[in-house]
Amino acid sequence: MICSERRPPDRQSTSLRQQLAAAAARMMSEQGIRDFAMAKRKAAAQLGVAESSALPSNREIDRALRQYQGLFQSIAQPRRLRELRLAAVSAMQFFERFGPCLAGAVLDGSADQHSAVCLHLFVADATAVERFLLDQNIPFASDHRRLHADPVHDFEVPVIRFAADEVAFDLSIFDTDQRRQAPLDRITGKPTRRATLAQVQALLDQP
Repeated sequence: MICSERRPPDRQSTSLRQQLAAAAARMMSEQGIRDFAMAKRKAAAQLGVAESSALPSNREIDRALRQYQGLFQSIAQPRRLRELRLAAVSAMQFFERFGPCLAGAVLDGSADQHSAVCLHLFVADATAVERFLLDQNIPFASDHRRLHADPVHDFEVPVIRFAADEVAFDLSIFDTDQRRQAPLDRITGKPTRRATLAQVQALLDQP
């Protein structure tokens, strides 16, 4: 029986992916781009790359972003991350009636000066959150977002955005029965990590 040999990774291709990931990460950090696909396209255009097969994965870009932050934002990024986590705690206390969970960059530690505090709220009637904000005289913008329940199926959730004390907040409104089934994370492809108020407070207690 003839056994086929597994070809080693193409060094040139790997190097190109790393260059693209680094360029995309730099754009995300410096320009505040939050969309991985957009960052990939802009990085490819900058480097003159037309082959889609050379584009890095979201995970590779996330890794490059953290490396960039460690090199060029080693003081500012951790400071801003702590500020955003403190803001998240205040917001979660404010939205306590909606069972808030923290998600996204503020939770995973990659947040920077461009990041919003992303909260998942759970309520049977999504308009209840809007009414709550109106009662508090807080201006906001409403939108919708498509999320992946699994690799095949997606669904739409209402989104509310507002700003307070120079911090942007992004609220995704889920039905109460969706608390146990988190949407897929755009970086890992696994269920999105969520943290309760107590868990976020514990993060702040860490050195």
